[in-house]
Amino acid sequence: MPELPEVETMCRSIAAAAGGRIGGVERPKSRLQSIDISPRIDAFRRRIVGRRIQAIRRVGKRVVLELEECPRPAALPEAERTGRPDRIVLEPRMTGLVLLRDPPDREHVRFVLSLADSPASQIIFWDQRGLGVVHLLRADEFFDRFGPTRIGPDALEIDCETLQSRLGGSRRAIKVALLDQRALAGVGNLYASEILHLAGVHPATPCQGLRPKEWSRLHDALRQVLRDAIRHQGSTLRDGTYRVSRDSPAGYQRFHRVYQRTGEVCLQCGAARIVRIVQSQRSTFFCPRCQAARRR
Repeated sequence: MPELPEVETMCRSIAAAAGGRIGGVERPKSRLQSIDISPRIDAFRRRIVGRRIQAIRRVGKRVVLELEECPRPAALPEAERTGRPDRIVLEPRMTGLVLLRDPPDREHVRFVLSLADSPASQIIFWDQRGLGVVHLLRADEFFDRFGPTRIGPDALEIDCETLQSRLGGSRRAIKVALLDQRALAGVGNLYASEILHLAGVHPATPCQGLRPKEWSRLHDALRQVLRDAIRHQGSTLRDGTYRVSRDSPAGYQRFHRVYQRTGEVCLQCGAARIVRIVQSQRSTFFCPRCQAARRR
């Protein structure tokens, strides 16, 4: 579930770890199915122990730890040497959390970095369903996977003209297009429904059919919804999986306009009831009055 606001919250919550030196790497033993960690933990440990975390940033829906350049490349096997910064990519997928402390439980802790010379003693990757990913990538590997040909502009940074140019030529429904990470990075199912409601755009409208004023409204809604959600540290849904810490849920779910509100009265018009449809095997929520389909 974690989308741009939740992952941005994770990045900010572990910011104290920046500058810390990695003292250890642990993959806790568990009876649960292992998550995808690459390379193998021994090679992972060899390449990063002793190196500092130079920066922490978000790429789409991923937390990225950028490491300092390896100070002793000759000490590593030739296949693992690099003179450029490696990056640890933590991808929460459905139920992952990146924390400094207080995971919801210890059973689902999947990966731990121990830190020295830092206010933070560790970085914890917790994942209830075990669908998350932890990859250590060289600079060239990172570019191949997350460069501009593989992932679109960040949804918080894209301007209106670029948004329209990247999506406007598509015949796909606008809701489906917003989820395409190659076109626009960071928006997922929850926030796409919220953005379209605020913009007053029917989710099934073909991208090619949107007028310039609708693109402008859509861009404004994109920025407003994501910024508001970040301010409230994301959304904790009914399953309670995403949390800011063990005892602290997020807050933006209190302001959802349409998401998971099927049959409830629209908070904006106060007349129509929220409808749920399925698009590309994903649930979409909208108000048939505020987001009326355009007559052909």
